[in-house]
Amino acid sequence: MIHVVIGGDICPVGRNMPYFIDGDAPRLFNDLLNEFEKADLTIANLECPLIRKESPILKSGPLLGADSACINGLKNAHIQVIGLANNHIMDHGAEGLRNTISVCRNAGLAIVGAGENLRKAADILIKRTNGIRIAVMALAEYEFSIATKSSPGANPLDLIEYVRSVRRHQDDYDYLIVLLHGGKEHYPYPSPALQQTCRFMIEEGASAVICQHSHCPGCYEDYAGGHIVYGQGNLIFDSYPDRQEAWNKGYLVSLSIKLDSTSEIKIIPYIQSDVRIGARRLEKNEEENFKRDLENKSALIKDDDFVEKKWKHFCEKYRYTYFSVLRGHNRLVRGINKLFHFSDIFYSENSLLTLQNVIRCEAHREVIETILSGIRK
Repeated sequence: MIHVVIGGDICPVGRNMPYFIDGDAPRLFNDLLNEFEKADLTIANLECPLIRKESPILKSGPLLGADSACINGLKNAHIQVIGLANNHIMDHGAEGLRNTISVCRNAGLAIVGAGENLRKAADILIKRTNGIRIAVMALAEYEFSIATKSSPGANPLDLIEYVRSVRRHQDDYDYLIVLLHGGKEHYPYPSPALQQTCRFMIEEGASAVICQHSHCPGCYEDYAGGHIVYGQGNLIFDSYPDRQEAWNKGYLVSLSIKLDSTSEIKIIPYIQSDVRIGARRLEKNEEENFKRDLENKSALIKDDDFVEKKWKHFCEKYRYTYFSVLRGHNRLVRGINKLFHFSDIFYSENSLLTLQNVIRCEAHREVIETILSGIRK
């Protein structure tokens, strides 16, 4: 039997950055460090490029980056595999990604999920441990970080290519772990589409699908002999004081894999970057409450009707935010529209049906995506 420990999003910024630079893993990971040390294989997602100088790209949303020396904290924490397929890995362009890959490899850490082009980014990492061949594949939803045939970036979530890759390599490994950087931020349940995608990946050969990116601890389920986690939460990611409590909580995923490639999953809850720097396990009673709450939520997602209704309710809260985004409103105007719903006057029933059609229809959506891709210089 081998033990694999998977951590969520690591972004070595803010108060934590000096400790990453100094390589002070005990201060950063506290009693979680023991989980990494005793594991046969450790994996985590690096949520930003490691850079020597800033070279920000043109994009919407936050730009993240950390000093190259932050690799010291990852190395000393005994993290062996770094997932790079995420929506921030290209925040400082090709130079930032190339430096990140170089820094990781020079420190003896393997990388997966990003590369010099689409072919390289899609490479599967295979690690042989105690007679079991563990494969790791990392994918990200389409944002500003995705590789193309001729440009560097992250490996995109493409189910056709996923199936092709599994079929091509299925004789090369015994157990496949998929890191999927996707899902709606700050939402602990799967959307109907995300649940369908993850279940399909299990049906097509994955042993475990671990979603990251949501910045909150999400539900999990066993499905068709495999494990699915719909968001681990941040592992270490400092932020602003007004963030909701879920930002500071998450869990490690521990997989115990047998020689016959069956496995058991265990979660290890923690709190991170609250009034203290770094991450540490919850106190016993807090851990029990965390697990009980998570198990209760996870039981609910076995009901497809619940998943759909919960998702519709969640989306309705963002109705006016998204209507503002579609009209190009800035943050201030979006806030006003959220209060006063003035965008209703711009959208007739017919215009909403047209909008629905150009987004829902694959052909129309491809046209829109192609047109909009031309704005990036």
